[in-house]
Amino acid sequence: MLTPDKQLTDEQSRQVAATIREEIARRRISRQHLAEQAKLSISTLEKALGGRRPFTLATTVRLEQALGVSLRKGPDAPVAAVPGNGDVAPDGLGGYSRRSVSWLEHDYLTLRPSFGDKDAIYAYRTEIIWDAAASCLAFREAERQDAAFTQFGEVAVPNQSGFIYLVTNRHGQHRLITISRPTINGEMYGIITTLLAGRGSLLTPIAAPIALLPMKIVAAPSFGRILPTDVNYEAYRKHIRRITDEPFAVFLPG
Repeated sequence: MLTPDKQLTDEQSRQVAATIREEIARRRISRQHLAEQAKLSISTLEKALGGRRPFTLATTVRLEQALGVSLRKGPDAPVAAVPGNGDVAPDGLGGYSRRSVSWLEHDYLTLRPSFGDKDAIYAYRTEIIWDAAASCLAFREAERQDAAFTQFGEVAVPNQSGFIYLVTNRHGQHRLITISRPTINGEMYGIITTLLAGRGSLLTPIAAPIALLPMKIVAAPSFGRILPTDVNYEAYRKHIRRITDEPFAVFLPG
């Protein structure tokens, strides 16, 4: 029986710390941001990462929930979401098998209008991979100029609607991306629904077109806020316009 205040061994703590540092670097987030997401003090996180104190089970579980990945190995590792059937996602995500969705496992160039500049396009990378611990597809964002807002979560692939959903759920706060099944070239188009951060604590619901393009079809991608002077601007703009021109999504006038 594991207790929340149980301390991990020195070797387990080193493994957990190494994985956390890798995730922080991959997602380009700060330690302060991770501590806030896991509801830990920055002092606790810093001491554990620096080897000045071992990780406890409770601290590790909080960090796993914040990062959306398993940090533990061996007998203390969390049990898979579907015992004995770790290659099938939970019913709430569509009940898909890993084999049936392996074609989605790629790095994607992600494009949407900039929320701060009406003439600019915001570009970053989204990785979709299989998360063995959660037994489902997971996504992680990277190359974001606003690294503090980097998102990660689970991927739902239901058979009924024919759409794919990238779902972020952090302590009940949701962000949702609804995208089409891939075209013949692998592009996926749809809508992002999220919150726009304003001054202070002001948040405003916002929706915008969004496109995910396999990185392998983009020769030299640009990331960050893409202005009309950028060499990729027109190509990026065509993908965003395609969403409503074809249409893959509809935005109703007010």
